Amino acid sequence: MTVRQMITVALATVLLTGAGGTPAVAGAALTGAKHLPAADVKHRPDAKHRTTVEDPAQYVNPFVGTQQGAIDFGNGGGAGNTFPGASAPMGMVQWSPDTVTYQHGGYLYSDQRIRGFSLTHISGAGCGDYGNIPFLPILGDSPVGHESFSHDHESATPGSYAVTFDNGLRTELTTTQRSGVARFSYPAGQRASLTVDAGRAFNSASGSVAIGTDSISGYTDGGGFCGSNNRYRIYFTAVFDHPFTRSGIVQDGRLDTGRRTASGESRGVAPQPPRTAKAQAELAGHRGPGLALHPDAPDTGSGAQALVSFDTSDNPTVTARVGISFTSAEGARANLDAEQGQRDFDQVRDGTRAAWNDLLGRIAVGGGTTKQQRTFYTALYHSFLHPSVLSDVDGRYPGFDGQVHRTDPGRVHYADFSGWDVYRSEMQLIALLAPKEASDIAQSVVDQGAQAGYFDRWTLANGGTGVMVGDPLPTIAAGMYAFGATDFDAAGLLRLALAGRSDDRERPGHAAYDGQGYLPVGTSGIWGSAASTLEYNTADFALAQLAGSLGDSADHDALLHRAAGWRNLFNTDSGYLQPRDADHGWPSFQPTQQDEYVEGDAAQYTWMVPFNHRGLFDAMGGNAAVVPRLDSFFEKLNAGPDAAHSYLGNEPSLNTPWTYDYAGRPDRTADVVRRAVTTLFSDAPDGEVGNDDLGEMSSWAVWGMLGLYPQVPGRAELVLASPLFPQITVTRGNGPSIDISAPGASADVRYVHGLRVNGTASTRPWTGSELITDGGTMEYQLAADPDPAWGHDPQDAPPSFDVGPAQSVTGQVTGLAGKCLDVAGGKSDWGTPVQISGCTGADGQRWTLAGDGTVRALDRCLDADHSGTADGTVIQVWGCNGTGAQQWWPRPDGSLYNPSAGRCLDAPHSRSADGTRLQLWDCNGTGAQRWTMPH
Repeated sequence: MTVRQMITVALATVLLTGAGGTPAVAGAALTGAKHLPAADVKHRPDAKHRTTVEDPAQYVNPFVGTQQGAIDFGNGGGAGNTFPGASAPMGMVQWSPDTVTYQHGGYLYSDQRIRGFSLTHISGAGCGDYGNIPFLPILGDSPVGHESFSHDHESATPGSYAVTFDNGLRTELTTTQRSGVARFSYPAGQRASLTVDAGRAFNSASGSVAIGTDSISGYTDGGGFCGSNNRYRIYFTAVFDHPFTRSGIVQDGRLDTGRRTASGESRGVAPQPPRTAKAQAELAGHRGPGLALHPDAPDTGSGAQALVSFDTSDNPTVTARVGISFTSAEGARANLDAEQGQRDFDQVRDGTRAAWNDLLGRIAVGGGTTKQQRTFYTALYHSFLHPSVLSDVDGRYPGFDGQVHRTDPGRVHYADFSGWDVYRSEMQLIALLAPKEASDIAQSVVDQGAQAGYFDRWTLANGGTGVMVGDPLPTIAAGMYAFGATDFDAAGLLRLALAGRSDDRERPGHAAYDGQGYLPVGTSGIWGSAASTLEYNTADFALAQLAGSLGDSADHDALLHRAAGWRNLFNTDSGYLQPRDADHGWPSFQPTQQDEYVEGDAAQYTWMVPFNHRGLFDAMGGNAAVVPRLDSFFEKLNAGPDAAHSYLGNEPSLNTPWTYDYAGRPDRTADVVRRAVTTLFSDAPDGEVGNDDLGEMSSWAVWGMLGLYPQVPGRAELVLASPLFPQITVTRGNGPSIDISAPGASADVRYVHGLRVNGTASTRPWTGSELITDGGTMEYQLAADPDPAWGHDPQDAPPSFDVGPAQSVTGQVTGLAGKCLDVAGGKSDWGTPVQISGCTGADGQRWTLAGDGTVRALDRCLDADHSGTADGTVIQVWGCNGTGAQQWWPRPDGSLYNPSAGRCLDAPHSRSADGTRLQLWDCNGTGAQRWTMPH
């Protein structure tokens, strides 16, 4: 098949830092790295060839994810947990219907009873929060708990929502970022009324309400996400175009027309699964959902519920304009006035749809089926519902220190960071398409850390929750920086993140992690010692990349070495990354165990070394062993958290389909990714098989349908599958463009047989930074049958990043009295002692400092006997196995440090006699531990 058509994709301001290299590349220096063919790196395809899509909002179905798409595995449900209501991109106001039967997100598609339209929501979380201040239009003088409806009389599209109740009352909603407009159309001949409850949310809440002649205002206090103690306050003001003919406070189901103000509280309805280390510890080994996932909300109000009525005899439609603020009552009104002005409902709705079209249109896909287009644009839509604007139009916002702060002019402060989820691919997508907003998001992360004194893992409104594990917020900012969103205090971020590495609030178990190179089983404050170790490794790697970009080589090197801690969990006997005891022993183990992992098992987490697949694969036995193991893993795509197969309905498995690219089988990546995006995602309400996690799962689907993925957190190389669509154009607005064409691409036509980059043939299943920053073209030749040869050469694999030199160095290693490090007798048998001896130039004295942090001679690795860590452990040569026992890191004082043991290579008692066998010993800076390495 000859590729002829070329389509432009403008990935404007993306700053992908230099990429490339041999299959194992040390650090971030990438010395000697290969780059993409440079035939025409500043190629600019003619604009007339670019793909455009008119009104991409027409392809979005906001109901996707509101109905269960798979079984509930106990990690938040089997649905996307999205909501269908009105929202601007990353809006503060997300005005949406809430059904009587609760589902995280507030709306369960199978329940056709609406209990209110609340002003705030979270899309896709596995726990509940927000759902504040529900409005419910009703008929008559008495409050009701809910109204029924049919989906035949309901519609939703980006920026607006509408439903007609079975009683004929119609509600239409639209929003700006910080305000909303509602139209309530009442049937003739009945009293038109409405309730507003300031003390009700999905969780326990309290609030205060005040009724004017044509307005309702107040505030609500909420929180409790995942059972945490986070709290926030939301102020609101609602102004109606009809004066009230009757009003009062609802108390115990009755209307008291003599009251104009009230305070009240309500119990929450949202189940709160255990998503913190403390909550997990209290489970005492129990697994599964634990709580009823879909309880029915009570019909009663909070005591801070207002009921007002209108005269609609002349005009049956009542319009309500609402503003909210997390800062002040004045801020709520100012947000309303500034963002709506004199515009009517239709103008606000059309303006918000235009904003969505501008954003959605930054990726234009051509060809494909209507279902595929709807699935794609719905996923892109869900990717941009969060993070959410927190600052008012004047820049004021509540900080994590309880004080009111103000952004710099022209900037926005954002909230709601599902850190453990979104660092993987969503924040990179936002940085790709909206670099200005991404810079503000990254600065918001910095501000959160500065105000709180540490970086939390999962933040909501103006507080941390402690939910999930790892250290993801600095990783988010580092990733955005790599993708070109650099207009924020990156140096401040790095400074705060380095301090946070030693803060128990940010990194529980940090002393053990830094001291032993991993988190032992039983470490206090830790949920999932193995999973948390791997998360810390990833965070350290991303921070290392940021440090390198900022010219901080010392912190870059130190962090990169910390990121290698995964080797301390690799058990060469089992081939898995396993939990480990404090004494370096291995507790009993099963690959399908969830204990010491987080929402997954060992079979799934063992692949989670996204920055060094080459090192991991070599430890597993090389590509020949890895590929069939991956094949078995992907026999099922969404098998759940305690299976030997993939669990693509949750985050820990998301990077794994792309790992085939590193093992020389990109055809398998193309197959698995295509199967996933066409079977696990759809354009129907049940079109997601796991909770969307504020857009992370949707962003993965977007990347998967593009055939590109940001595999390595903190860097901007993209690994390849293949495009689902024949034509794709991504634009960012700053000039560079990449034209992707894939004639014939479809659900079945998925395998790459050829690729031309900037007009030059390429066999690499990844792209480097020069393609993105300078622009160019990608022309695919696809077919329905695999081509195992394309991308198979190990030299074409995407770069992995390790701790050794970028280019291996070979020579003598000398120590005391100028004696050489020597393999006894020049033997290569496993277990042969390593000693010091007079230098002879023999092969047993020729040591190679390898890129993976090992020191090698005679095709064997310098090794601590039986992975010992105690003083006096003897040193030998052994088959290279990728474990921490074979890591030897040269330090400035000349010592060779073994991170697994926390000890140094040592000549016992400073003896320099020939044949002195070497050992591990506490690092002491003596000459017995000083080694001169080859250069």
